[in-house]
Amino acid sequence: MDSKQYLGQIVNVKMDRQLGTKHPKHGFVYQTNYGFIPNTVSGDGEELDAYVLGVDKPLERFTGRCIAIIHRTDDNDDKLVVVPDGMKLSDSQIDAATAYQEKWFKHVIVR
Repeated sequence: MDSKQYLGQIVNVKMDRQLGTKHPKHGFVYQTNYGFIPNTVSGDGEELDAYVLGVDKPLERFTGRCIAIIHRTDDNDDKLVVVPDGMKLSDSQIDAATAYQEKWFKHVIVR
């Protein structure tokens, strides 16, 4: 499934890593809510992952608009960038908000 089909779409995200929780294996703290789009399949065989930006409290579920895709050029695992409908973020704002995890991967932001 092509992650680009989600650009501009309203999507439902189920969190498996809430804002402020620790990664179980790598120990870093999630500085955003991070989850997945149920019933999808990404390049890594798992459900399509999503960063939820623009919300500063832990969430279990979120419905928002996909404004960008973080396409990892050294990994087969795209990440959607989902925000409250109507919110705009620049590429540099997206990079800054997701750097806690994306700093280990080469990536481009697709609009």
